[in-house]
Amino acid sequence: MTGKLKGNVAIVTGAARGIGYAIAERLAVDGATLVIADLDEAELGRAAARLGREFDVEVASQAGDLSDQEVAKATIDLATSRFGRLDVLVNNAGGGIIKAFSEHTPETLKATIDRNLWTVLWCSWYAIRPMRAQSYGRIINLGADSVRNGLWDHAAYNAAKGGVHGLTTGMAREFAREGITVNTVAPCAVNTPQMVAITEQQPALAAKFVSVIPMGRPAEMAEVASMVSYLASAEASFVTGQVISVNGGSTML
Repeated sequence: MTGKLKGNVAIVTGAARGIGYAIAERLAVDGATLVIADLDEAELGRAAARLGREFDVEVASQAGDLSDQEVAKATIDLATSRFGRLDVLVNNAGGGIIKAFSEHTPETLKATIDRNLWTVLWCSWYAIRPMRAQSYGRIINLGADSVRNGLWDHAAYNAAKGGVHGLTTGMAREFAREGITVNTVAPCAVNTPQMVAITEQQPALAAKFVSVIPMGRPAEMAEVASMVSYLASAEASFVTGQVISVNGGSTML
């Protein structure tokens, strides 16, 4: 363990698998006490048990749909009631329905906005209260580099993630003098199980996604988690309102 987050209580949403689990794992290595949340209750329970066993940290879990206001509230309340404070909120829950804009349905459009924007809005809205009370907090959102490069089949997803980017700058300015920083990590294609499935099932589409990355490969989940770890720490005390790409050069400046 690095210990740089020892004494910090961190919530990671969408943490049962994939990037969210990789982030929770990294914050555990850094010494944070964890609250993890996800829609998949069974997988969430397995993730919590594994994190606690492998890293000897306290882990609480909250299952449910975080686009539901009450579930988001319960997640924040779990951190403050169980551990007495909330230092770090990582808004990772999401999941794109990636398809051409004209092929979306009203249901898939709503699901895309709910998963990727409302989850962030509700969790942030409830988290800011205990953070303001203690004059300290780190909110780190997971955005998307596709907002900047207009990636194929990402229009609806970008509408939601673009909202996250905008929320970041607005909240960062509003709470800048209260010890609270708000930033977004914006990955390109990441080597998640979902990306592996796309590569196997739609290799031409996966190749298009990777073709815009000068390094010629997707990011690894640990590479995204590393940036989250930095922004969650006291080391990043003067970094706020930023959308930081972890993208192998797919957009620059």
